Amino acid sequence: MPTHDVTNQVPPIVGHDISTQPALFEGLHREGAGWAEAEVRELALLGNSEEMQLAGRLANEHPPVLRTHDRYGNRVDEVEYLPQYHDLMRTAVGHGLHGAPWASQRAGEHVARAAKVIAWGVADAGHLCPISMTYAVVPALRTTPDLAAAYEPLLSNREYDPELAAPLGKRGLIAGMSMTEKQGGSDVRANTTRAVPAGDDTYRLTGHKWFTSAPMSDLFLTLAQAPGGLSCFLVPRVLPDGTPNAFFLQRLKDKLGNKSNASGEVEYDDAFGWLVGEEGRGVATIIEMVNMTRLDCALMAAGGMRLGTAHAIHHATHRHAFGKALVDQPAMVNVLADLAVDSEAATTVVMRIAGAVDRATRGDQAEALFRRVALSVTKYFLCKRLSSHTVEALECLGGNGYIEDSGMPRLYREAPLISIWEGSGNVAALDTLRAMAKEPAAVEAFFAELDLAAGADARYDDAFALLRKDFSDLESLQFRARRIVERMALLLQGSLLLRVGNPAVADAFVASRLAGDWGVAYGTLPAGIDTATILDRARVTA
Repeated sequence: MPTHDVTNQVPPIVGHDISTQPALFEGLHREGAGWAEAEVRELALLGNSEEMQLAGRLANEHPPVLRTHDRYGNRVDEVEYLPQYHDLMRTAVGHGLHGAPWASQRAGEHVARAAKVIAWGVADAGHLCPISMTYAVVPALRTTPDLAAAYEPLLSNREYDPELAAPLGKRGLIAGMSMTEKQGGSDVRANTTRAVPAGDDTYRLTGHKWFTSAPMSDLFLTLAQAPGGLSCFLVPRVLPDGTPNAFFLQRLKDKLGNKSNASGEVEYDDAFGWLVGEEGRGVATIIEMVNMTRLDCALMAAGGMRLGTAHAIHHATHRHAFGKALVDQPAMVNVLADLAVDSEAATTVVMRIAGAVDRATRGDQAEALFRRVALSVTKYFLCKRLSSHTVEALECLGGNGYIEDSGMPRLYREAPLISIWEGSGNVAALDTLRAMAKEPAAVEAFFAELDLAAGADARYDDAFALLRKDFSDLESLQFRARRIVERMALLLQGSLLLRVGNPAVADAFVASRLAGDWGVAYGTLPAGIDTATILDRARVTA
């Protein structure tokens, strides 16, 4: 029918390399992992292939289902996933996005993983939750060498084994966290779960956990009150003898997004667990895991910004209005370039922090100190920024972006999660101030990084001076926590862009984020910005 001719519609973006960009590979090489470029490119194309895009869509449209009992009435406490979810997990594990970097001393392993998380994340965000927790559990386990020796090889093995079985009899393991309780939330010291010594170097845990992500994982780090205070425990899903642990799934959460990943309430009823670290040192022990999952929150934010930018530019390139392509309309150019600036800045900073993580794992104390504050401020800011970035990218597609088929609504629903995960905005901002008060050397390391760009741009220097002034008023420091941490995050991105970034992107960032010439919405870049270079760097490649 002539009224149903399809004209002026955008061709599919599936099949294109949409998650990689020059800033990613520049960072990959700069931080010592250029050897991984081929695999990163491979993952980017695989993640946006028809097969994996379908897998991600189906895994979200048909979320996991809880089966508490079998047909005969026996308690089983299992979560059923679509086969496509397992395909996503198998690919991620096979490419070493989980605990694999910890098994190698090769320089750049953690940097390579960071780039692969960004490249592969285009397929689905939900399954990256258990992948991230499996990566993050290793440094926490290393506080207890016997446990690390037993389980780390299986947490880093590149074979995905989803069957419920005794952990040491499996080909590979997935780990999770089970910390949050209904009365405490982020205040984990208010946890009421109890751990009683069993007299054989194990403990028995009893309590209710309000949020446990990926409850079909093999092992969980959990917090409970032991005789010596709040302590960290490793709780297996299945006991060493092959029988189920006293780990009961009460219900799965009906979440805003992140549908492919199950999150549930768990009841421990005299559940078996091993102490990790020392009694009374639970928070200090598990913070090693939290730091690594915060890194992944920042990586996912950078990946989400890249994905939104790619969709917006692709649409604007092929869609025409008022006689020319949207990408050639001045107002749209401003919006797209503004989105691209944030995306490139985010990628640049997370690759720098991934490099710090990599070097810190191999004994570089200066990089460990820098990471402590840099990761905290970056996690806070990027995870906040992602939501507004996603809204603007969706709007670039107009009504088409509001339709599920475009993929943008799923990206929009995912955006708030990483801001909540591992500490919501206030928790992340206050944690930064707390770290600065407790670890002056970490503050010095962070400011030393900012100093490297001093003199490169007067606008940057003026913003840096304002940050120093922010710390002169100690009485209202907590009230101004978000303002201070935001300025720190922006200065870190600005410092990196001025030193190692593209000059056009650096100029746009400093002018619009650090100087006075900026607006509230995206698309408010000042006149004179080299938007052509910025957009060329952000375009989708075949």
